[in-house]
Amino acid sequence: MTAEKPPRQTLKPLDDALAELLGFAQPLTGTEQVATFEADGRVLAQELASNLQVPPQDNSSMDGYAVRCADLASGWVALPVSQRIPAGSTGAELAQKSVARIFTGAPIPLGADAVVMQEDCDVQADGMVRIKAAPKPGQWIRRAGEDVTQGAVVLAKGERLTPAALGLAASIGLSRVRVVRRPKVALFSTGDELVMPGEVAPEDMKPGAIYNSNRFFLKALLTRLGCEVSDLGIVPDNRAATIEALRGAAQSHDLILTSGGVSVGEEDHIKPAVQSLGHLDLWQIAIKPGKPFAYGWVGVDAPVTAGMAATEAAISALEGASGAHFIGLPGNPVSSFVTFLLLVRPFVLKLLGCTKATPVSVAAYADFTWARADKRREFLRVRRNASGTLELFPNQSSGVLTSAVWGDGLVDNPPDQTIAPGDTVRFISFAELLA
Repeated sequence: MTAEKPPRQTLKPLDDALAELLGFAQPLTGTEQVATFEADGRVLAQELASNLQVPPQDNSSMDGYAVRCADLASGWVALPVSQRIPAGSTGAELAQKSVARIFTGAPIPLGADAVVMQEDCDVQADGMVRIKAAPKPGQWIRRAGEDVTQGAVVLAKGERLTPAALGLAASIGLSRVRVVRRPKVALFSTGDELVMPGEVAPEDMKPGAIYNSNRFFLKALLTRLGCEVSDLGIVPDNRAATIEALRGAAQSHDLILTSGGVSVGEEDHIKPAVQSLGHLDLWQIAIKPGKPFAYGWVGVDAPVTAGMAATEAAISALEGASGAHFIGLPGNPVSSFVTFLLLVRPFVLKLLGCTKATPVSVAAYADFTWARADKRREFLRVRRNASGTLELFPNQSSGVLTSAVWGDGLVDNPPDQTIAPGDTVRFISFAELLA
């Protein structure tokens, strides 16, 4: 009698998987103060409000001459220079029927109501300055507080600091900022077929052996997100070694990330190993590439049971629990790369308390044909050409990592959707995803 095949697992839509995953990613509670100089990419743990206005007083936005417009109402007039005001100094009240030599950033003297740039002035032999263009009140003056008003919140809690944000923090006098602590992530790969570059020369590789590329880009992606990464190397394909690696990692990390070994084959030990220490949900996600995906919890006291969704009770059980989140990515390099960007990246940003965790797509025009519509939502590797439209990498296989190097983004293509040249598509830039 032939045994019945188990029913095929229903594929989970990406948006549902992401929502469930983010439900478990409760923001970390630890914070630290760091120098503003060193805070690029960190996430603010508290809002930043200004104790001063920026700029602190009206100042010149040009090198030129501070004037009273009323003194120049009759047209071209030559006036004497009554004072010189460089940046960092304060001038006296502007004398009647005179101009003040002023430089960019210098405070506007009392009585002056405009600045005339030096290109619109002639300095005569006798030192008098002739104004060639009649000024308008307020021209080339940066008003006090036009950038930041006193008491204003300039950066919100949960904002990821950029170079411009660091400059803004410095402009209100902050030499140190309080940020969320870095997530601690344990990274390891599974598979006896994996070899590290440098350990075996290409000509000495055994049949079936491959270099471990996933380990390199996953570590780089985690580091770019601001994580403290513990590289635990390659774990042998046996259950005892896998359990030991997971147990050790769970004791001192917030997240354990693996690639490969999340299928149901005899040599895929991740599933039973995680289940023996906590719980594991294997998701078949309706995307291409990257269908296999696993989320779970590793710890002595398993706070949730297998198959439990991110309900309020399940999330509450995670708070204060001893252990670590677990995410298992597919082994094919492009599948691992794409699922990291679409799922792991938002998860880590949510741990950091970021207010903006999910990627944003923009409309763009296709310069290619995609005639093979798939039932799954597809993420095609593309790049912009000189005309601003999108070209397609010719080989979209999940094992072709060159497509991710060649491309500068992904086309988010809905299920059962073909693409013709000129069609509008949704484009997600690697510049955003890899920031």
